[in-house]
Amino acid sequence: MSEPAVRGAIWLVCRLDARDSVPNHGAGRARWRRPFTCGGTMSTLSALRTNTLSARLVPDSWLSNIVLVAGGTALMAISARFSHQFSFSTVPITGQTFAVLLIGALYGSRLAAATMIAYLAEGAAGLPVFAGGHGGIYGGIATPSGGFLFGFIVAAYVVGWFAERGWDRSRWIMLPMLLGNAIMYVPGLIWLHQQFAIVHKPISWSTTLDYGLWPFVAGDLAKLVAASLAVPAGWSIVESFRIGRR
Repeated sequence: MSEPAVRGAIWLVCRLDARDSVPNHGAGRARWRRPFTCGGTMSTLSALRTNTLSARLVPDSWLSNIVLVAGGTALMAISARFSHQFSFSTVPITGQTFAVLLIGALYGSRLAAATMIAYLAEGAAGLPVFAGGHGGIYGGIATPSGGFLFGFIVAAYVVGWFAERGWDRSRWIMLPMLLGNAIMYVPGLIWLHQQFAIVHKPISWSTTLDYGLWPFVAGDLAKLVAASLAVPAGWSIVESFRIGRR
């Protein structure tokens, strides 16, 4: 993972999230809602994580954020290796939904989304980071399960948004993670439905759900529960160490 790739991913997230940097002219002079800027060289890579467990453990700097993005994409690639393909479905079961939810809760909205964009960029460039060790456009993004990859970006951002507002301190983070998991399925199922119509033959939405949703619900719930327990447990450990050092 190169620094230019990380910068590009973070820049894109900043552009999409530029509404948070709109000045409020009603106060007599421009007041920015957040002290975060996306235009500078280093500022694009720092001040990305606020009120998250990763920010508590690792200082928020351009270097640490590059390392975290690289680590996050590595986790995504490793979790993709835990893959199983049902004979009746073109969508594989992987450990990636767990990784997406965990990264979202640990990194916060911007850095988590940037990590997912960087991960897709790695795969599109041909690195074997997609399910089954595949890479390239036709090894992941253009496959019937490619829509789920784009759902990762939005899901990670949404879970991170809630984590920045304190939801990750308790098991209530399970609710944003449930929302994030549902978000992954929206582009995933739409993409799967269209792929069948283009490559094979049109299928009903009921059949699409049979191929791309129902076989994965139980496993996704198990991974969701595991992620929702891991993050609050991490906060408890960090807080206990802080109290013990007083």
